Amino acid sequence: MILLLGGKGYVGSAFRRRLERQEVPFLSLSRADLDYSDTEKLSKAIRNSKASFLINCAGFTGRPNVDACESQKAETLFGNAVLPGRIAAACNETGISWGHVSSGCIFSGDGPEGSGFRETDTPNFDFRSGPSSFYSGSKSLGEEILYDETNVYLWRLRIPFNSYPGPRNYLSKLMSYDRLLEARNSISHLEEFAEACCQCFEKQVPFGIYHVTNPGSILTSEIVKMIQESGICPEKTFSFFESEEEFMKVAAITPRSNCVLSSDKLADVGIQMTPVHDAVERALQEWSTTQS
Repeated sequence: MILLLGGKGYVGSAFRRRLERQEVPFLSLSRADLDYSDTEKLSKAIRNSKASFLINCAGFTGRPNVDACESQKAETLFGNAVLPGRIAAACNETGISWGHVSSGCIFSGDGPEGSGFRETDTPNFDFRSGPSSFYSGSKSLGEEILYDETNVYLWRLRIPFNSYPGPRNYLSKLMSYDRLLEARNSISHLEEFAEACCQCFEKQVPFGIYHVTNPGSILTSEIVKMIQESGICPEKTFSFFESEEEFMKVAAITPRSNCVLSSDKLADVGIQMTPVHDAVERALQEWSTTQS
């Protein structure tokens, strides 16, 4: 039995679909069902459900984007830094292991060696390194709180996308924005992300941090070209900001994380994800099918 927290959200829904597809018994809980920020209540739910593993997809990202976190700092800090600690306490009390959906947005750049940040690298886009967004800072604090835990996977997600149109989907965002920022990033196909995370506990790979991103990196303009070639939105004209400085002046409240992560550690434990360009192309092909 798997206990899934935040199963109604964009990320949580992908886990729910995967567990249903594999016919894995699970119980999905939202804050409306149970205040799982209360350690005592969560511990009781774990015991009552006889759960053997817990997946935490709950957190605070801000809507429509991370700029909203700058005006909702208390909620952001609670959802991303305080809540993981309380979940850890409940899991320790009941003796089960768990997985926490974290973020790769605690980095900026392409890593010390230019080949992507590794799990052993120190975050450089957080409160300690600055400047960063409040969202990124809070996610980094959440990882610090779990630093000494030995029974948890920290799955770093990075700019999720899939073939389902929606406001949280990176591909949908690119199609809806008036102007775009050219940047190179690692990104995560959401269905593959959920699959890889589930394989972590099913295969009993070592606990710890994993960059769960599609291998490689991709430019915004490369994705735009794929969208144009797909014919999904032929009426759309894509335009770009001349620089990140213009983007910050015109379209953003807080700095954005643009970074490349190495996913070699995940591959080394036998969990493979599709190369990033192939993953985007496939999502767009399936998108066309769902829209026809």
